[in-house]
Parts: sequence; structure tokens; C-alpha cells
Amino acid sequence: MNVKIKAIHFEIAERLVNFVNKKAERVAHRVPEMTDFEVQFTLVKPEAAKNKEATVRMTVPPFGDMVANKTADTFEEAFDGAVEALERQLEKKQGRK
Repeated sequence: MNVKIKAIHFEIAERLVNFVNKKAERVAHRVPEMTDFEVQFTLVKPEAAKNKEATVRMTVPPFGDMVANKTADTFEEAFDGAVEALERQLEKKQGRK
């Protein structure tokens, strides 16, 4: 599985990279067919609350790419919300198999 992390408008902290990698590993254990896990963090409006956005793209054959985007007060919260949304998408798609 390939994990890619990109930060837009800020320098990413090592602790956030470690957080993403741990969560990606957990998801990979539940979804072994996943091939790619891409995360993009964006600092939207620095002066506002809920200004941290996470976009997560997961490639799971045979379903293809699935994308979720969440905004929250912290990057960790936004990332967790996006991953939860992707897991719900995957459950729906697997139910239709």
C-alpha cells in the first residue's frame, strides 16, 4: 500500500505524519485490497475556527477511488472524520456486491 501525505499552506509536523501512518495501517488491516491512501491537509483561513481541512483518497479495487473531505478545529479531527466517511462509503459499496 502506498501512503502519500501532502500539506498545503503550512509545514507538516512529524507527529501528524506519524498519526496518519498509524491510521493508514489500521485501515489497511481491515481493507487488505486497498492499494493507495492519499491525504491532503489544507490550512483554509488561518484566522477562523474550523480552518483545518483533510481530504482523503483511498483506492480499493474493484471499487476504484473513494474520496472524503472534512473540516475541523484540528487536522487530526478532520482526518478522523474523513476516514470514518470513507469506511461508511466502503461498507455501502461492499453491501451492493
